[in-house]
Amino acid sequence: MKESNLKNLLDDIINRKANLSEENRSLIVQSMIEHIGSIDEETRELIYATFYRIIIEEKQLEPELLKELLEKYLNDLLFKGIGENGTETVFTRAFTSLLISLILHRDNEEKFLLASSVYKLKEKLIQYINMEKDLRGYVPERGWAHSIAHVADAIDELVKNHNMTQDSFREILYPLWNKIFASNSVYIHNEDERILTPIITMLDKGLEVQEIVTLVQKIPEVLERQKEQLDNQNYYFLLFNSKTFLKSFYMKVSNISELETLKKNIEQCLKEI
Repeated sequence: MKESNLKNLLDDIINRKANLSEENRSLIVQSMIEHIGSIDEETRELIYATFYRIIIEEKQLEPELLKELLEKYLNDLLFKGIGENGTETVFTRAFTSLLISLILHRDNEEKFLLASSVYKLKEKLIQYINMEKDLRGYVPERGWAHSIAHVADAIDELVKNHNMTQDSFREILYPLWNKIFASNSVYIHNEDERILTPIITMLDKGLEVQEIVTLVQKIPEVLERQKEQLDNQNYYFLLFNSKTFLKSFYMKVSNISELETLKKNIEQCLKEI
């Protein structure tokens, strides 16, 4: 289906002027997948909104089809153009992350994914976040890319999954944490808060607080080491991102008595840097 035709149809579906029937469902879903990374912001948002409705709200896509979407399209879409920076392939990767988030959310309600499939997805998301270089949030004339925020959403749904273990949390935590230390650009679209969401979820689900405390305590050393390797501008990008993250983290844990030790370590870290 042509993108313009899909856009008009999805607009009608969202506004209740058309329905997703059994007869047209396969064609429409296939076309949504094909255009998930459209450079047109409105088309991307309509695709996401429609997937949200038919996966989460109305559950029109059955588990077998959702499993097929993960297995058939995950690699091609999530890693399309991976390693590129400043190109349009980021929209495909970022909005594929959102689709994965929706499927995981549905699985967290219904538990239809095999444990092996969830572990495979965990490995793919870790690989993806390690490889993603395009950290842009809002792109002028193209709309939201927000790759890091979107994959953080997917990781949050992943860590809520009943198949995840404490060891899985540790595997997920470190690559996610490393995305804080961006030195090529400044996070200005709440990426810090989105990264924090799955970290707080992991803590809620039993991740040892000391795991995070140790990482916080190492931040001054990490910054000092990077200062010797970066030019002034990139170092201050890194410092800004680190401080913003720590301030947001402090606010998140400030009223949680069980995390008082973590709060004190964040406060000390901010003083040191």
